[in-house]
Parts: sequence; C-alpha cells; structure tokens
Amino acid sequence: MDAAAFATFRAVPSSLPEQYFRAGAGIVLVSPRHPGEVLAFERSGVPGAWQFPQGGLDEDEEPERGAYRELEEETGLRASDVRLLGPFPEPLAYELPAEMRRAKTGRGQALYWFFFELVAPDSAIILPSDGEFARFRWLAFDELIAGMVAFRKPTYERLRQHLPSALGQ
Repeated sequence: MDAAAFATFRAVPSSLPEQYFRAGAGIVLVSPRHPGEVLAFERSGVPGAWQFPQGGLDEDEEPERGAYRELEEETGLRASDVRLLGPFPEPLAYELPAEMRRAKTGRGQALYWFFFELVAPDSAIILPSDGEFARFRWLAFDELIAGMVAFRKPTYERLRQHLPSALGQ
C-alpha cells in the first residue's frame, strides 16, 4: 500500500471532527460454491439493510491487516477461512448524510477494499450476538446494490465493476 495514500486518510482534525473522512477497510467475499454472488450481511437493528463487512483502521494499522481484523470481529471468519484475491486499486470514499455524522465517523469513510474468497464452509461464519450484523446471505451484486442506502451505492458500483478483475477474469 502506498504510504502517502495511506497517510492521506489518517489525520483526524480535533477541532472539526465532522470534516474528516475516517480511514477504514472493507471486505467483499465470493465463493465458487455461490457463483455470481457476494456475501452480504444484514445490519443488527436495521432489518433489510445489507452491506459488506467494513470498519475503521486502528492507529498505525495497515489496511490489509485491518481487513483481516474486521473480518474476524464482524463475521467470525479467520485468515485461514479465506483467500485474499487482491485489493481494489485505490481507496473509495463515501459521504454520510449530515444526520448520520458522528465524531467517530466524521463526514464519511475512505475505505481500502479487499476481495476475498471464502474457502471455509458457510458454517464457519459466526456472527457475534451483540455484533454489527444479525444475519448473512449470498446475493447477486446487483440485488445487493438495489436494496442498499443511497450513499453507499456509488462505492458498491465501483466494487462490482472491479470484481471480474479481482477474480482474474
């Protein structure tokens, strides 16, 4: 990962927290057992809100390491349960609606995305009972995008367009 690009999304101005974009990592999971689909997760407490695992980077954490950490924290999947296919070539940012901005998330997020293949069975997914997600399912990428919040759609469209490259197609 380019250190200069990584540093671009690291600084958090203390005087204007709503003006920064939080650095994070996101994960797109595919499996040959579910051709043409991606693994989507439904947010706890928000029925029908499906997305990919993602989260903020810890201080001085490299994006790839953050992706593995987030994957385990949010889905129970370990590094041995997945195979890294590759990163998206650049961070993708989205802006949160004003009413959703918080000191923790700022104005939005700039995420380093990674494509993984799930090599373990679906039963390896263990969602924490008090976690961010309530359930998971395999969906066509277009179906996932059609049902998600508007501010995430452009990011997911870019990920969908890059998926064939990530799969080596």
